[in-house]
Amino acid sequence: MTWFESLLVGATLVSGAVWLLDALFFAKRRKAKGGLLDEEPVLVDYSRAFFPVLAVVLVLRSFIAEPYKIPSSSMMPNLLIGDFILVNKFSYGLRLPITNQKFLAIGEPARGDVVVFKPPHDPENNWIKRVIGLPGDKIGFHGDTVYLNGQPLKYQTLGPYEGTGGNTEAPGATLLREELPGRPHTVLESVGVPPPGGGEGDWIVPPGRYFVMGDNRDNSLDGRFWDYHFLPEENLRGKAFLIWLNCEGWVCKNGFDASRIGNGIE
Repeated sequence: MTWFESLLVGATLVSGAVWLLDALFFAKRRKAKGGLLDEEPVLVDYSRAFFPVLAVVLVLRSFIAEPYKIPSSSMMPNLLIGDFILVNKFSYGLRLPITNQKFLAIGEPARGDVVVFKPPHDPENNWIKRVIGLPGDKIGFHGDTVYLNGQPLKYQTLGPYEGTGGNTEAPGATLLREELPGRPHTVLESVGVPPPGGGEGDWIVPPGRYFVMGDNRDNSLDGRFWDYHFLPEENLRGKAFLIWLNCEGWVCKNGFDASRIGNGIE
């Protein structure tokens, strides 16, 4: 959320500036006076205590890894509602907080990566989907099948999807293994049933853009349905790589699934 980033950056800068100004100017004056009443101001005391903590959190969150909670069922069966994941912030280059401006190029998304991003139509929130199409690819979706550069992907039927806990929002869905080149993974499909709202078509991915889809194909507002269809590279936030907690309800009052803790993201 942009407001949290802005708050974190602002608090870090203010506390650092207060501590620095005091160290350069006011602390020397207090020491020269040597009076018992010239104690360190409370604001300086708090700034000196909190600045290192805020700075470390800002660096870790902006350039190393950011926590994110899965809010919807669009990435079932691989990511469930209540999963807390970690997002690698340097996989696709280092970016400035708040503006998300890239200042150091490191890598680009690969086909099959699960990415967190800010969609242009909802810039205040982070979304998560899977990269299906790279720049230059022709992507098609017809019936229950993804087409990559004119060739249908292969699917292996694994059986009906049962779901766990509160993650049973896919009545009648079939669990399939989709053979996406370089990154096979499981998806959910209501086989033989047209996806709600359509979503069928063919798209050629332009330079600097990606085509993304959710793994829960009948319940995902993804590139198939966007007016602009493609994810701009500059909107990427990072690559999802680890589930560190699964928790249902406020403060886990409905329990948590320990079996998901520490799982990598397929």
